[in-house]
Amino acid sequence: MTTLTREAVLDQLRKVNDPELHRDLVSLDMVREVTVEGGQVRVHIELTTPACPLKDQIESDVRGAIEALGDAVKGVEVTFTAKVRSGGGSRQGENNPLPDVKNIIAVGAGKGGVGKSTISVNVAVGLARAGASVGLLDGDIYGPSLPTMLGIRGHEISARGNMMLPFEVHGVKAMTIGALVEDDKPLIWRGPMAHGAFRDLVTRTIWGPLDYLVIDLPPGTGDVPLTMSQMLPLTGAVVVCTPQRVAQDDASRAVGMFEQLRVPLLGVIENMSYFIGDDGKTYDIFGRGGAEAMAGRLEVPFLGAVPINMALRANSDGGTPVANFEEGDQLRDSLEQLVRNLAGRVSVETLAETATGPTLSVS
Repeated sequence: MTTLTREAVLDQLRKVNDPELHRDLVSLDMVREVTVEGGQVRVHIELTTPACPLKDQIESDVRGAIEALGDAVKGVEVTFTAKVRSGGGSRQGENNPLPDVKNIIAVGAGKGGVGKSTISVNVAVGLARAGASVGLLDGDIYGPSLPTMLGIRGHEISARGNMMLPFEVHGVKAMTIGALVEDDKPLIWRGPMAHGAFRDLVTRTIWGPLDYLVIDLPPGTGDVPLTMSQMLPLTGAVVVCTPQRVAQDDASRAVGMFEQLRVPLLGVIENMSYFIGDDGKTYDIFGRGGAEAMAGRLEVPFLGAVPINMALRANSDGGTPVANFEEGDQLRDSLEQLVRNLAGRVSVETLAETATGPTLSVS
């Protein structure tokens, strides 16, 4: 019979892999404490994100590994905390304008109207609800949507010297060009102007320490994504797409842009995936599964599908995104699963040893 010691428990935990990171908990430095007292084993695990999608599986695997030590084990207690690790690879310490931000996530789309801003807002709110410190930057300097979606339309920005203080709403810190211009004023930017406006939003906002900064990009493959990828150490990018083929064509170009800029692809999200009518039937209005099939063809992770939902539209128009997580099971569950999947992919990317800074080659 194996003697029940702390070392014996650690040896067992070396056999337990994180289901997403595919390395054992000990080598990942996720085992923060092990105590053994009179047959009672207590293990404290530090997760890589508070939105860990596989926490229950990790707990089950830890218990099973320890109980395999035999009758000497009288009880097992597993506790958790979470500490988000920094992404951005080799560029994290090189002229980084946001050294206190651990992970920067870009949310892009090949075309407008696919719900990119809706996804950005709800991902940010969902991560914050899970316990992370989150910022949200409205990088769509041509058509900012965050003033409406966050309920800050008409609110004035506060300043500290020549620096701007972000709005703190719905558990996130947010900044948008929409708070700096007159409502309904057309925003007409040439390339250098767009570059400068985006740079100022990033560098002149007092973000403070953040686990995640979500950036809502303008649609397409223009100046702002290029500026962003050159100046920020991105953990990765998300591409939003609706199911129909015409949206897939443009989303594929967005995927290609991030790949050319050497920004890791965290995954594809299918928005407006399907609709459930009052009769309980599911209607695939735009051809459910199209974006998922595209992700498979491009060998990019698929993060999840969000249905067409009247409450989602109403809460977006009303500036109350938290309510999306308090609605019926269909909407809440799809958003929470999406957030967990994305957080898991970020954790995978932060441990990737091949992460490098983005470059652009034109031929």
